[in-house]
Amino acid sequence: MLNVGLAEPFSDTAATGPNAMPYRPLLHLPAITACALIGPLLLGFLPLDSPTSAQSPPITPPAAAPAKLATELPDSLPRVNSLTAGLNDSVSLDFSLPQTDGSTFALQLPFDSRFRVICFLGCDCPVVKLYTSRLNELAARFAAERVEFIGVNSNPQDPMPKLIEFTTRQELGFVMLKDHDGQLANRLGATRTPEVFLVDPLGQILYRGRIDDQYRPGVVTDSPKRDDLRLAIEQALRGEAVEIPSTQAAGCLMARRRPVDTDSPITFTDQVVRVLDRHCVECHRPGEIGPFSLVDYDEVIGWTDMILEVIELQRMPPWHASDLHGQFANARKMPEADKQILRDWVEAGAPFGNADKLPDSAQRAVAATPAVTPDQVIPMAAQPFTIPAEGTVEYQYFVTDPGFTEDRWVKAAEIIPGNRAVVHHGIVFVRPPDGVRLEGMGWLTAYVPGQRMPPPVSNLARKVPAGSKLVFQMHYTPTGSVEQDLSRLELQFAESEEVTEELITLIGINQGLEIPPGDPAAIAQGRTQRFPDRGRLLAISPHMHLRGKSFQVRTRDGQSEQILLDVPHYDFNWQHTYLLASPLELDSLDSLEFTATYDNSAANPFNPDPEEFVTWGDQTWEEMALVFYEVARPRGPIERQTASLPVDDPGESEEAAADRQEAKWQALADDFFRDLDRDRDGLIRYDEVDRAVQLRLFRRIDQNNDRVLDRNEVLNHLRKNQ
Repeated sequence: MLNVGLAEPFSDTAATGPNAMPYRPLLHLPAITACALIGPLLLGFLPLDSPTSAQSPPITPPAAAPAKLATELPDSLPRVNSLTAGLNDSVSLDFSLPQTDGSTFALQLPFDSRFRVICFLGCDCPVVKLYTSRLNELAARFAAERVEFIGVNSNPQDPMPKLIEFTTRQELGFVMLKDHDGQLANRLGATRTPEVFLVDPLGQILYRGRIDDQYRPGVVTDSPKRDDLRLAIEQALRGEAVEIPSTQAAGCLMARRRPVDTDSPITFTDQVVRVLDRHCVECHRPGEIGPFSLVDYDEVIGWTDMILEVIELQRMPPWHASDLHGQFANARKMPEADKQILRDWVEAGAPFGNADKLPDSAQRAVAATPAVTPDQVIPMAAQPFTIPAEGTVEYQYFVTDPGFTEDRWVKAAEIIPGNRAVVHHGIVFVRPPDGVRLEGMGWLTAYVPGQRMPPPVSNLARKVPAGSKLVFQMHYTPTGSVEQDLSRLELQFAESEEVTEELITLIGINQGLEIPPGDPAAIAQGRTQRFPDRGRLLAISPHMHLRGKSFQVRTRDGQSEQILLDVPHYDFNWQHTYLLASPLELDSLDSLEFTATYDNSAANPFNPDPEEFVTWGDQTWEEMALVFYEVARPRGPIERQTASLPVDDPGESEEAAADRQEAKWQALADDFFRDLDRDRDGLIRYDEVDRAVQLRLFRRIDQNNDRVLDRNEVLNHLRKNQ
C-alpha cells in the first residue's frame, strides 16, 4: 500500500469545483492503490445496452462534443433472437443427439420427467464457465422433483473431443449433447450461450433466457438479485404460470449458419485473417487473455456473429479515447474498411479461400514476441495463490525482495501472469527502505490484458533504490473452476552511465470527492501544477471505479486551455494507459487539469448501490478521482517549486533536528487549518468539513470526541504518525 503524503515532490494537486475539497498531501490520508480491472468475462463478449453517457463537463466547455458510443445493434446486423418466440407453444423435439459418453440421447416427447431444462453451453464462453457450477447446483437441487437438466452444444467450433474435455474440466453433473448441425438450437430459437429453456413434457416452453442476473457485461456481483431459472422451476412445480417467462440471455452469440458464396471476393485466407491479425490476435490466441482463439479458421467461423456484434457496439477492439482530441501511439481503432471486410465475409457465409494465400507462421508470430528480454525474473511469491471457482476475490498483496544491494535503473518492466485466465490486473510498486526518498510515486509497472509494454528506450529508466522491496497488487477473477496463479516480474536494467532521463510518475488527485445518492453526473476535478524542470509528459492513465462515467484531461497555459485526453464513456474494466504520439513539454504549462464524472443512478448497470453516499476509497464500491502521469525528466538535480520548510542538515545536533521537525509539523498544521478552518476561528468543526474528511480523518484526530479539532489535536496526530 502506498501513502502519498509528502513523498510526491512534484504533485501539488488542487481540487476544484463547488463541492470539492482542496487536496494537499498533509496527513496520512487513505493510501492510493490503482486497480486496473480486466478479465475474460469482461472482454466485451456480452450483450447489454449500456446507458449513453454525456460528455464530462470541463472547466471551459470544449468546442465540440465527442461522438457517442453505439449501444444498439444497427439495422444491418442480423437480429437472430426473439424473446417471445415459442413461448406457450408446443415445439417438436424429435431429435436424437450424441452424448459425450458415446451413447445417443433421444429427446422425443412426451418425456417421463416433470420438466426439462435444456441448457445451451459453449466450451470457450467465459459466462458459461462461471455458470456451470450454478447449473450443477440447480440440477442437484431439483433432481428429487424430477426436473431433468440437459446440456446442449451447437457451436461449430466445439468438436466432440473439445466438448468432452469441457465436460470433464467443468465437472458437469448432467448429460451433455452435441447438436452438430444446430437443428435443436434453430428449433428452440437459441442464440446465446448460456441460454436455458424450461420445457414441459408436451414441449411447451415455460421459460427461456438467462440463469440469473449475477454476471453481466463488466459486472460480477457477490450474488444474484433475481434467480430467474430457479424461480421459474419453482413456479412450474407449484402449477403456477411463470411470472417472468422470458429474459435476455447474457452470453456469447452462437454463429448462424449461412449459405457459402463460393464466388465471394472476400475470403478468410485473402483478407479476413489479416484483419484479425492486425486487431484481434494479440489477445485472442492460445495462452493469452482472450477467452477464445481467433487464429484458425475452424475457430473463427464459430464466432462470426459475436465478432460483428462487438465491433458494431465498439466493444472491440478495446479503446475509449475520443477521436476528437489528442493523438495516441497505442490507439486501437479498427478502420471502417476493415469492419466492412468482416461484414461482407460473414454475409457471404464465411468462405475459406485458397490455403496458399495464408500468411506464413513466422509473420503471424510477430504479435507473440515478448516486450522484455529479462535480466532478472522475480516471482510474486514462493508458492502459487489459489483462486476459488466463484465469487469475488479481494486484492492480494505479495511483498518480494529483489536483492538490490545498489541502486538499479530499470528501463523495462513487465508483469507476466502465471494464469492469464484469472489475472484481472496486476501492479508492482516500489517500497524504498526507511529514510530513502523516492522521486515521484512508487509505481513500477502494471499488467492490463491486451496492453503491451512499449519497447524500452536505452537512455530512459526508472530508479529503484538499493534495499527496496517490490509489492505486487494482484486482482483475480474466478472462472468457474478452482485455479492457481504464480505471476512474475521481468526486469531489464540499464547501466547508470547510459541513463540521461529518469522516468517518474506524477499524479492528479481529488480525495475529497462526494457523490450523492442517485446523482447521474457528479463531478470531481483536480489540478496538478508542480512539474520537474524540462519534464516531458509521455502517457496518461485515468482511474475511477464502477460509477466512473467520463474522464477528461486538459492543459492550461495562462488563459489558454486544450483538451489533451477525452474519455467520454469510461469503462472500469479497461484501465488504459494512453501513450502520447509525441511527448508534451511541461515547462510551457501552468497546470494539468482533470474532470471526472460519475453516474450513481440506477440507470448505471455497474452501480453497486445507487442509494449510497459515495466518497474516496480503495474498494470498487467506493470511488477514486485519480490520474497517473508518466513523465521523463533529465537525470540529475531537479529544479522545482518547494514549500518554505527547513531542510535536513546531516551535521545538525539532536536538539536542532528536533526543532526542525517541530517546525515541519507546525507548517503542516498551518496548511491543514488554512484548508479546512473555513470561518478562521482556529477550530475545525465536524459540520465545517466535507463528508470525506468526516468519514476518513476527523475521528482519528478528534481525541476527546467533541466533534471539534483544535491545533493541539492536529499536532498530536502529526507527531504520532510521523
